[in-house]
Amino acid sequence: MKRPTLIFLTLAIACTSPKSDQEIFSAQQRKVLDPVKDIELEVEIPEIERTLIDQGLVDVEEKIPGIKVELKYSSTDNFFGQDVYGDLTKAYLQPEVAERLKKAQEMLQSEYPAYTFLVYDGVRPSSVQQILWDNLDKPDSLKPLYVADPKKGSLHNFGVAVDLTIFDTKADSTLDMGTSYDYFGYPAYPDRERQMLAEGKLTSAQITNRDILRKVMTANGFSGIGSEWWHFNAFSRKEAGEKFKIIK
Repeated sequence: MKRPTLIFLTLAIACTSPKSDQEIFSAQQRKVLDPVKDIELEVEIPEIERTLIDQGLVDVEEKIPGIKVELKYSSTDNFFGQDVYGDLTKAYLQPEVAERLKKAQEMLQSEYPAYTFLVYDGVRPSSVQQILWDNLDKPDSLKPLYVADPKKGSLHNFGVAVDLTIFDTKADSTLDMGTSYDYFGYPAYPDRERQMLAEGKLTSAQITNRDILRKVMTANGFSGIGSEWWHFNAFSRKEAGEKFKIIK
């Protein structure tokens, strides 16, 4: 993962008087703890992150103790094989969605103290959605099967969807969910689990692991989808459109 172990984000406080250079500087900086030298360092917040903060989103690692983040679209470990997030290595969500996720994390750890969430994706700015759409090597008629049309937007674009799995801190690995993230095929479909079990393409242990994830997420206001075991929505498309704006 491309992230420091401890982060404190400092935002400038709005006031009626003009901001000083120091206040402007602090709004664009975060303090990180160097794990080797054990000292705090000032590093610049990437522009894409500042844009998300300005639009009211929150960093899930700041809001949820112990949660892990590994943005797959900030690496080449995704079905596009491209890093489309660049400097963005942190997962951002709408504040009330992050609060639901925090409650889900607390429920998970109350039942399984060694488990924690590992987030693969949170908000996806519409500018990134356009990049994915443009770079998908499929006819436009088939593209919606793989990625949402940026003209319509997806729930990720509103900051109300999260992709995640469960990480076992004792084993130092993720739970076996039967497929990798971004796997396109029936073994990844929650709707096809009984069929895949009967065909020997999933095991009962893998489905049990998915059930743990689904249980804590749905109990705290999220809903899954039929084709991706890792994807959960906090609102419907209609609700998201009424409550939030698409994140640029």
